[in-house]
Amino acid sequence: MTEGREFESPEVLEELERFIDSWSGGGNAVKDIFLRIKTAILEYPETRLDFHCRPGVSYSLRASKVVGISSLLFVLVDVVDDDPENRWLSVCFYADAVTDPEGMGNRIPAGILGQDGHCFDVFDEDASLLPYLEARIREAHGHAGET
Repeated sequence: MTEGREFESPEVLEELERFIDSWSGGGNAVKDIFLRIKTAILEYPETRLDFHCRPGVSYSLRASKVVGISSLLFVLVDVVDDDPENRWLSVCFYADAVTDPEGMGNRIPAGILGQDGHCFDVFDEDASLLPYLEARIREAHGHAGET
């Protein structure tokens, strides 16, 4: 792994890889977008990834910026799994960490660990949204750790 980027544990990386390898059927465009977002996140230094599986509900990739001894969440990428043949993504940030100049997302009151969130839903036809999301990831990473 690139220096300064890590997974919470080797088991987390293995679990993520198993999930990606098992992702088949419908939603392959969404899978490609998920992989591109994961790659974009890993471009940032001092980034730690965690992965939470809740089959039938969601698979959640959580990226935190390591600041000193703390890890500060800056993006959540949920693969919504209510229909495994038709998965979609919900890419979420703390509301005060990103802008949404094009109005493409939704404000979610108390939606991320009890704090207001801003989420962007991504479906098969939404690959063109990727550059916009990458800009939001850049914003959120830059704001993580600001006081």
